Amino acid sequence: MHEGPSERVASESDIDYRLLVPFLVHVVITQTLILIIRVTTSYRAIELDVPVIWLGLIAAGFAIIPAFTALQVGRWIDRGNDAKAIWVGSLLVLIACVGFWAWPQSAVHLLAYSVLLGFGHMFIMAGHQMLAVRTGGERSRESVLGYYMVAAAIGQGFGPFVVGWLGGTAAVPPTAHLFVICLVTAAASTLVAGLVRPSPRPTHSHETDDFVPIGQLLKVRGFVAVMVSSVVTITALDLLVIYLPALGTERQIDASNIGLLLTARSVASLVSRIFYARLIFTIGRLPLTLASMLGSAAAFLALAAPLSLPLMYAVLVVLGFAMGIASTLTISGTVHLAPIKATGAALTLRMTGNRVGQIVFPAVAGVVAAATGVAGILFAIGLGLVASGVAVAISRPSSPS
Repeated sequence: MHEGPSERVASESDIDYRLLVPFLVHVVITQTLILIIRVTTSYRAIELDVPVIWLGLIAAGFAIIPAFTALQVGRWIDRGNDAKAIWVGSLLVLIACVGFWAWPQSAVHLLAYSVLLGFGHMFIMAGHQMLAVRTGGERSRESVLGYYMVAAAIGQGFGPFVVGWLGGTAAVPPTAHLFVICLVTAAASTLVAGLVRPSPRPTHSHETDDFVPIGQLLKVRGFVAVMVSSVVTITALDLLVIYLPALGTERQIDASNIGLLLTARSVASLVSRIFYARLIFTIGRLPLTLASMLGSAAAFLALAAPLSLPLMYAVLVVLGFAMGIASTLTISGTVHLAPIKATGAALTLRMTGNRVGQIVFPAVAGVVAAATGVAGILFAIGLGLVASGVAVAISRPSSPS
């Protein structure tokens, strides 16, 4: 159970590379697509000159269906349907991208396509997280989770880079061109999804034998603390992507620099995730969780201040490094604490909490932004991360892996 770092990181015997390669390629493509389309949606809403509260409503729309359906999808995935979830999700995302490309005519249109996009994204994310577990055995699971999050960071960095590159010095990038790129990328994602092999494991003859009640999961020591930290962390990242373009318009920062700021954050996340497995075995799960969440909080609080552009880049690098570790720990902690036969359910329960947070917090953030500007949202996120870090410390989850 407590193998040394070198044994876990170096061992390759229990990694399925034939599954790992298409899986990681699909992660990169999907994360690139989602970041491009969500940033572009914010800019399109700005082009339409809709009230700032619509940014929060559109963001909430992305999460509304998953908040009610993710757990059922997780039960389905636990029966060996992780690859099928990726196929279904990729097709739904492609349909949403057709809508963004063809009819981005009003805030209501953007909201409707965001709802469909979020529904498809839920299937993909649930499938990806279960594949990260299936691809590696016990000795290499933390390493594979690290590879998965590195691939996600590559996509999250490349997406904003594309937006910044196309936007140049304009305050608002050419959203029509960006929606075309999204459509092409979604088609590529659907093709790659077909290369992901279904689970070879047979389904169990008695599904009720594998049923773990949600109440039992929530009673696992430390599980609720991991859920809370996950909701706060993922929502913070989501709000950053949504409101940084709005912050740019407030502070007269062009689209190119907004894209590069998000790219700097993603590159820093990528670097942190490369060293994730080593860090968790060296420092321990709880100290690393505390350090990453409090570091993230400090960065958000700093970003709320009227910083110069070079200082904003420095803060985004710190934020990216800390959030890269914190977000990886929320997945790793869930897998670490959940019973094996309920891994998919536990991961999608975590996703349900995340999506509820992505409904509630963006809607609240829209009201806050209308009253205080984007800086008020960033300040509130920082305080939320501090509170979550303290909650983790008080709860003290089970011993590190």
